[in-house]
Amino acid sequence: MSLIKVTNLTFAYNVSHDNIFENVSFQIDTDWKLGFTGRNGRGKTTFLHLLLGKYEYNGRISASVGFEYFPYEVADNKADTIQVIASICQDYQQWELLRELHLLDVSEDVLYRPFYTLSSGEQTKVLLAALFLKENSFLLIDEPTNHLDLNGRKVVSDYLKSKQGFILVSHDRTFLDNCIDHILSINKTNIEIQKGNFFSWWQNKERQDRFELAENSKLKKDVRRLTNAARKVSDWSDQVEKTKIGGKRASGVKPDKGYLGHKAAKMMTRSKAIEARQQTAIEKKSRLLKNIESADNLKISPISYHTDRLAELENISIFYDEKAACTDVSFVIEQGDRIALCGKNGSGKSSILKLIWGEQINYTGLFRKGSRLKLSYVAQNTAFLRGNLTDYAAAVGIDESLFKANLRKLNFSRLQFEKDISDFSAGQKKKVLIAKSLCEQAHLYIWDEPLNYIDVISRIQIEEMLLEYRPTIIFVEHDRTFSENIAAKFVNI
Repeated sequence: MSLIKVTNLTFAYNVSHDNIFENVSFQIDTDWKLGFTGRNGRGKTTFLHLLLGKYEYNGRISASVGFEYFPYEVADNKADTIQVIASICQDYQQWELLRELHLLDVSEDVLYRPFYTLSSGEQTKVLLAALFLKENSFLLIDEPTNHLDLNGRKVVSDYLKSKQGFILVSHDRTFLDNCIDHILSINKTNIEIQKGNFFSWWQNKERQDRFELAENSKLKKDVRRLTNAARKVSDWSDQVEKTKIGGKRASGVKPDKGYLGHKAAKMMTRSKAIEARQQTAIEKKSRLLKNIESADNLKISPISYHTDRLAELENISIFYDEKAACTDVSFVIEQGDRIALCGKNGSGKSSILKLIWGEQINYTGLFRKGSRLKLSYVAQNTAFLRGNLTDYAAAVGIDESLFKANLRKLNFSRLQFEKDISDFSAGQKKKVLIAKSLCEQAHLYIWDEPLNYIDVISRIQIEEMLLEYRPTIIFVEHDRTFSENIAAKFVNI
């Protein structure tokens, strides 16, 4: 066991005037299994890169261990998998590698296949096996789940549960809860560490947020009451001073200036005491609400179709170059359905969604879709996104103001609106597609892995919106919590 100490860390990119981290201090035990959470764009990957020494910073990071970062870049994906592993970790025993692959439910024969022929899930698992062959290193694991299906996530989560000494960036709540013992969270104004899993951290955060909101409301009332009291005392003091300075009273008796002076001094003392209490209340209030996340309610605009049945698939098989992506798929989409398509990676889920959306796909079987059916589609891939948000809104025919309002609710800063979309983080790009879909009036929403890279708070916002408005939707999503909360029907492929 050793410690990683972060002291007064301050960092900003050269192109930015705002600090991402400012005077941040904390320490990590190298035996801990830390889940790393925070909203998109808050600096999780940046912090991992600071640990790796990629950027200059102010402050100090001290550690007696080296750091290893996942995912690895594979220089030659046409090389056999065993050669890819050797390029990452030269000093290992064959039995150690086979042990890691077995724990990750990967067969030995993948070692002798070109790396590019492995499924994305197999590639992730192989690279994780290589990562854990490293000795005397603290591991920085950045979003390993995005290419894993539900079963793959369970396998990898169980695998990580048996390990120690890592920081894991993931937005999958079920995945995190199973395999971590501490949470490292980037908040609005600080970084904090708590013992426990994501669920316990979220409960503590909600409890703290409720307390601060209640305390803030109480202090606002106190400040208002004390302000009024200070004003009244000040007015009384002014009136007494006028009596002291003036001549006779209406009764013809001259005022007792000694008594009036004593009374004025007493009122002044009381006024200062009220002002001190007022200032204390203001200072307490200023320390509240700094880390409460703004998560305004999202809205969606589903429209009703003229019949209950929107689409029907009967014995659908989809082919790419005569190779079947899926075979004999049958189900019906009816108004009000919330359908989760389930299946392993490569089972054809995305192909089914593309067929429903209207892409030209080679298939057999019977596919019927209602006439004049309005659809809204969120693609799995975001690589095509580029240009500014204004031009994008115009190109896809949505209201720019509503589009940007949705992005603001999803925690986009106004500074983000000035950037090119190609410079957004992966999670922010996905939010662009979600915000666009929320602007579209549709009979059916088709979402392909909508939560990839999206932070937990935004996931909860999206869940709450779907449960409130209940649009007809068919989706593929490997976040188990989201699928179980949203889906009313499951179709296994």
